[in-house]
Amino acid sequence: MSLDAIVARLRSAVPGDRRVLVAIDGVGASGKTTFAAQLAQRPGPRPVIVLHVDDFFHPSEVRHARGRHSPEGFWLDAYDYDALVALTLAPLGPGGSGRYRPAVAETGTRQAPPDALVLVEGTFLHRDELNRFWDYSIYLDVPFEEATRRMALRDGEHRPMDRYVGGQRLYFDAAAPWERASLVVDNRDPGEPRIVDAAAVVRLG
Repeated sequence: MSLDAIVARLRSAVPGDRRVLVAIDGVGASGKTTFAAQLAQRPGPRPVIVLHVDDFFHPSEVRHARGRHSPEGFWLDAYDYDALVALTLAPLGPGGSGRYRPAVAETGTRQAPPDALVLVEGTFLHRDELNRFWDYSIYLDVPFEEATRRMALRDGEHRPMDRYVGGQRLYFDAAAPWERASLVVDNRDPGEPRIVDAAAVVRLG
């Protein structure tokens, strides 16, 4: 199925009379940022805002308080979810003012149009603290072997893969994001994203 077909499915599923929040979730290096950018570039009737959860990282001393190789540290301490909710998701959600901050380090606010399509891309987006905010959500399914290969190409071999893979496994156990998502997309080939059933998601030990 083409990206245009995925866009059509998304647009038909979300409310048309207010701002909507759409999560684009997946393991590290699953192609979330590129996928969000491609969705945003598709012509449509609504203004599009793209937000990156990586702009809500905790400071290094918080992220690595349990150790630089700790899976629990990645799962529990990497992101400032209180700030993400208070500064961004709640204001952009139903009844919110629409005035939001796109990053925890940014001091100024921006005003979202009342009919904006807000794409939020990042890891762990179906966790309990965040799942209720999404009008629609997409989980990009990429096996760990492929994701870690991409991550090594992007970031170098020095990254502590045990931290990232282990943290994702904790997420899988806690949230089963492929089951919570509105749509699951096989993104092993970013040029040919393919909608799949949640039961087909590759879950590796």
